[in-house]
Amino acid sequence: MSSTPIPLPARLDTNGPRYTSYPTADRFTPAFGAADLRLALARRRPGPLSVYVHIPFCESVCYYCACNKIVTKHHDRAGPYLDLLAKEIALYGDALGGPQPVTQLHLGGGTPTFLSDTELSRLMTMIKATFPLADDAEVSIEVDPRTADADRLAFLRELGFNRLSFGVQDFDPAVQQAVHREQSFLSVAALIHAARSLGFVSTNVDLIHGLPRQTPESFARTLGQVTALHPDRIALYAYAHLPERFKPQRRIVPAELPDGTARLAMVREARRVFGDHGYELIGMDHFALAGDSLAVAKREGRLHRNFQGYSTQPDCDLVGLGVSAIGRIGPTYAQNAKTLPEYHAALDRGELPIERGCALDADDLARRDAIMALMCRGRLDHAEFERAHGGVFTERFATELADLAPLAGMGLVELDPDAVVVTPAGWQVVRAVAMVFDAHLRTARTTARYSRIA
Repeated sequence: MSSTPIPLPARLDTNGPRYTSYPTADRFTPAFGAADLRLALARRRPGPLSVYVHIPFCESVCYYCACNKIVTKHHDRAGPYLDLLAKEIALYGDALGGPQPVTQLHLGGGTPTFLSDTELSRLMTMIKATFPLADDAEVSIEVDPRTADADRLAFLRELGFNRLSFGVQDFDPAVQQAVHREQSFLSVAALIHAARSLGFVSTNVDLIHGLPRQTPESFARTLGQVTALHPDRIALYAYAHLPERFKPQRRIVPAELPDGTARLAMVREARRVFGDHGYELIGMDHFALAGDSLAVAKREGRLHRNFQGYSTQPDCDLVGLGVSAIGRIGPTYAQNAKTLPEYHAALDRGELPIERGCALDADDLARRDAIMALMCRGRLDHAEFERAHGGVFTERFATELADLAPLAGMGLVELDPDAVVVTPAGWQVVRAVAMVFDAHLRTARTTARYSRIA
């Protein structure tokens, strides 16, 4: 990756979907329910399977957070929640006709480390009984550095976890105070050092730009601290201030948010610093060291994308467990109930706790392939697309190709006779390229609900 920041056109300083799915989750409807998912599970073809488990509990609220969470200091709530997960797992086992091997397992939240060692052990036993892990499975968990120490990491390693993701966001004390998430650099450094000594395959650090009280100068200090830790991967997310949708964000003082010019300066400096320290841009906002499996997959054209972001796993089905979790089975997506009472009630009825979802039609499937090719490989090959979906690419997407012409003029894409190719500059705003192929955005042209493209 070049260490020289590439200027971002002002007209692309906007919002857009992250495309962890297509159609995006805001297009799901209640018309798709538990019966539809059961049918999809019954029709599922053998193949790689991924599992995501949502643990919603957090001891304290981070003001920037847009995740589905339950803030509580009452750890006795975890046991009953595991009872519900046991019911859900059993329903999936029944619908799938028995145990199904899994190549990827991820625990997210919320704060998965809210669970005690005994509870985490129980959860892993429950999961493995129905979803046995392949020998080479990627087994990852999100860790709040404030709730973990070296002994906790050692226990996670014993349970079979081989990848860790640490939520850092920013090391500046003023920013941490403004978002109600205070943690020291030394504590995170100790955890990453422990993770390496314990043999974890990969460590990831999450950062957020656009937080209150952040300045280009303060964020540059955080960048220096993060690169000094030398994690295998770094995710740099853009803060989306949507207080009308996410109640905790109402505690953020709007006047303390950095403006667009400052945010852009932070992103450019981050890309420069990461490049200088050996990180490659994987796509959009993910970076990895050259030897990391994500970087290798990117170079070899094997990168994929799912609800956890970029992945080395083959394009595969995903079972989502827990309140608000989203899954994908074949040409369908399904999301669980977003509140614990609704989730509980469905499981008490013996039903999969599906609140909404969608079944993809032929056009959705074709556009999903087009968008994922751009997001993951940076190349949409006409002939490859035609072999998979028929028709003539240039005729089917004549409008889209015309809309890409201005982006080509900016040097963000190349419209070759046989392919659409994302340039090195275009990788910074690859969502803008993918959005051109989003039919749902064309029919409901709004981007307010999404995070910043860059």
